[in-house]
Amino acid sequence: MTAGLPHFAGIAAFDDWRSRPADWLPAALDIARAAGLPTADITTFTTGTNLVIGLGPTLILKIFPPLLRRQFIAERASLELLAGRLPLPVPELIAEGERDGWPWLAMTRLHGTLGFEIWPSLSEIAKERVLAEIGSTIAAVQAVPAGPIVALGPDWPDFIKRQVESCRARQIRLGLPERYHDELDALLMVAPTAIPLDINPVLLTGEYIPENFLLREHSDGWHLAGLFDFGDVFAGFGEYDLLGPSAFMTEGRAGRVRALFAGYGYGPDRIDDALAQRLLILTFLHRASDPMGKIAIPDWPSKARTLEELGRMMWPR
Repeated sequence: MTAGLPHFAGIAAFDDWRSRPADWLPAALDIARAAGLPTADITTFTTGTNLVIGLGPTLILKIFPPLLRRQFIAERASLELLAGRLPLPVPELIAEGERDGWPWLAMTRLHGTLGFEIWPSLSEIAKERVLAEIGSTIAAVQAVPAGPIVALGPDWPDFIKRQVESCRARQIRLGLPERYHDELDALLMVAPTAIPLDINPVLLTGEYIPENFLLREHSDGWHLAGLFDFGDVFAGFGEYDLLGPSAFMTEGRAGRVRALFAGYGYGPDRIDDALAQRLLILTFLHRASDPMGKIAIPDWPSKARTLEELGRMMWPR
């Protein structure tokens, strides 16, 4: 008898169920066995969005609920597009299928240390090196034609329009101090002209953050070793993907910012007021925007009298 997978009316109910691997592991193992995948050495991953298990040292099985079918489509299309086209490994697709309306992918397992586990202990030199490699990786990903991802949507101008419309309410709900509200309104007014809309859209993950890459130590120190998790990929304006490292990793340190941008292909002359304004606006329009909780500059509201000052703190000249 095969183990079945339930259906959920909303993502909150799914997340609650996913948090208890004992509830879904039998079905995941049944999928693996039916596909002829190894099941003797299992690792369960409880972070992330979908059901993910390691099948021995070489494979990952990722199972997507019907509610998140777009993530399955985006992940599969991204891995097919990026295969062999980047300076570092991404998972290689091995098999795919569907059980009870839940699509799944089997892929190779990358090797290295999860970025968030080692990042805080790295030296400043190592952090700048890794940020430069992240910048060059973002540029390499964006150099790959994004055709199938463009077709998935959302359309970049429509995305910006919707984000602008919902931004103020979202930021107030997340605790943005009242003294910034008028300035936020002004930024949202200029967003349609400050953010390029008539563009050739490129591949965006929105999540170049320590949870989604691997590091390995070499004779000269730690280096970027792998990139994974492409379920939220869409297509749009390239600078959008500088936001994750800027929020979580640079901490407003000029050397780190320069390293990230140099890797991306931006010299010091590109770090100007116009760039800082674009990135600041995009910070508030990001899908996962939460400046109060996700900008790694300790207690930044006590240091930035205005949002313009926040921009100068995050991207110092």
